[in-house]
Amino acid sequence: MIVDNFVDYVKLIVKSGKGGKGSTHLRREKYIPKGGPDGGNGGNGGSIIVLGDSSLWTLQSFRFKKHFKAGNGGDGSGSKKSGSSGKNIIIRVPLGTVVKDTMTDKTLFEINKEKQEVILLEGGKGGLGNSHFKSSTNQTPRYSQSGLPGQELEITLELKILADVGLVGYPNAGKSTLLSVLSDAKPKIANYEFTTLKPNLGIVSMSDYRSFVMADIPGIIEGASEGKGLGHYFLRHIERNSILLFIIPVDSKNVKQDYEVLKKELIEYNPELADKDFIIAFSKSDLMDKELLVEFENILKKEFKSIPFTIFSSVSSYGINRLKEILWKTLNQNK
Repeated sequence: MIVDNFVDYVKLIVKSGKGGKGSTHLRREKYIPKGGPDGGNGGNGGSIIVLGDSSLWTLQSFRFKKHFKAGNGGDGSGSKKSGSSGKNIIIRVPLGTVVKDTMTDKTLFEINKEKQEVILLEGGKGGLGNSHFKSSTNQTPRYSQSGLPGQELEITLELKILADVGLVGYPNAGKSTLLSVLSDAKPKIANYEFTTLKPNLGIVSMSDYRSFVMADIPGIIEGASEGKGLGHYFLRHIERNSILLFIIPVDSKNVKQDYEVLKKELIEYNPELADKDFIIAFSKSDLMDKELLVEFENILKKEFKSIPFTIFSSVSSYGINRLKEILWKTLNQNK
């Protein structure tokens, strides 16, 4: 699966419809000259509704359409006929979308389930016709209610990717290459930092019809939790991943320090990330010969006693199947 034109942040202006006017009609027929009030009610204005759609992976559809306005309610008429209701507007969003009030930055709600439906703005209520105001003291009321106005709001949609496995690491650690090897995704790959500026998603297929979704998150740098290097833009996608797979190249100057810095940035951004399952995968093992690889693995066993780790190479495919099995086992251990 390939996700092109990834858009994960948009601002929209939405407006619900206004209610229709109630009618002040008086019944006048040939043989009923004083039939009394029979004005119908105005129709309710259309609402703005947000709906979760699992077939969507990006906010791309809002790139060029920023304004959404629901229909107005129709006016009431004689014979107590109510006006038609205004047309609702349904805004379909990917799962993992956070809806915020742009002016206050307050989170209004999140869409995390298929067909989850939230009324963002209700349409204005239609006004009552004069037939509702008839009384013993006023047999022919000549007034009705105007419909209530619609509501308008500027909202921000932020997408936090829902994936089983999120790849975490410094720029140029080999995350995009791994994703391209494990799945059909075709992320941009080059030998310089920040090749990946937007998340890439791929479906990792295994034997026995097993599969899981992996997300390549743009590289994290020290200070990312404070916004350095677009840190907040990158880090928000990590919150929704079931497993965080740290990718550290074997030629790192200090693999333990790299892991500690990455972990620190995640937890400082959101302390709840500390409760997720962490796995470390050391990439680019093709840079070492067999003897050096054995020595390196012995060092890792001492440095990472309580953290599951594995070694792999996307180039030679060394350890790839083992990595997939470790991820699958971890994903399903609590089910």
